[in-house]
Amino acid sequence: MYYNEKSIIFYDGDYVKAAEASTGLYGQSLHYGYAVFEGIKSYKTDHGTRIFKAKEHYERLVKSAELMLIPFNYTADEMVDITYKLLEMNGLENAYIRPIVICSPNMALSKGKESYLAIEVWNWDNGYLANEMKVMTSSFERPNPKAFKVEAKVSGHYVNSILACQEAKDKGFDEAIVLDADGNVAESSGANVFFEKEGKLFTAPKGSILPGITRATVFEICDNLGIPYEEKFFKPEEMRGADAGFFCGTAAEIVALDSMDNVPFKLKWEDSVASVIQQAYRHLVLEQDYIYLKSKLQYA
Repeated sequence: MYYNEKSIIFYDGDYVKAAEASTGLYGQSLHYGYAVFEGIKSYKTDHGTRIFKAKEHYERLVKSAELMLIPFNYTADEMVDITYKLLEMNGLENAYIRPIVICSPNMALSKGKESYLAIEVWNWDNGYLANEMKVMTSSFERPNPKAFKVEAKVSGHYVNSILACQEAKDKGFDEAIVLDADGNVAESSGANVFFEKEGKLFTAPKGSILPGITRATVFEICDNLGIPYEEKFFKPEEMRGADAGFFCGTAAEIVALDSMDNVPFKLKWEDSVASVIQQAYRHLVLEQDYIYLKSKLQYA
């Protein structure tokens, strides 16, 4: 599914066959989830293959390693160059890119002594991951920001995500809405959350969320199209039954929500401001102009 006998990855300074790469069984990354990673996408555009927000993603990877006290010597620019070469070696244009920083063998509960960078790529040309999702409020909360560095993209944090997502699927939903310790909406199991009310977008502020790069891109689109938005704390009751809602993330892109806790969002998706954001995002990753979409906004 992710690689075959011809697939090449970058690992520990070399380009190697994915099928032949290996790592040890005595590392903190395996035993304790002590690793940091990113999710990045590349797109086939009229100007060639482009990695969307490549430098921003790799700068966050460097920051995540720093926050987790993992020694790491690659720069963002070096990793961007490596990734473009890796895409070319694998003959990929529309691709998902997974860099991960893992630690050397060490079974102690102490900071990493040495790290290894792996970058894996595979084909991803199916556009939106999903759409019109039915979501539920999870019984699982986001990790306490006083207990974890929640602004870092850490492998171990995603055990929480797996539990929340699987709970939702077991109950017949597509995804989960996860709250913070104070009962405010934080994010989904793996994406940031927005809802729309009377033409304005709302999303959770920094604190208990991973402030996504796609989330920042939504702000950029809103600024360019004149769409009002606000970062604020809000309870599930305020989002439930709003005009529209969506998830956003690198893999997901902009995902329309159908309902929350079996309460439908009021507007047809195509009539929402959020749908304009979805279209604009797709134009942006393909390096196409989207400002003309402003004419679709009722209040433009």
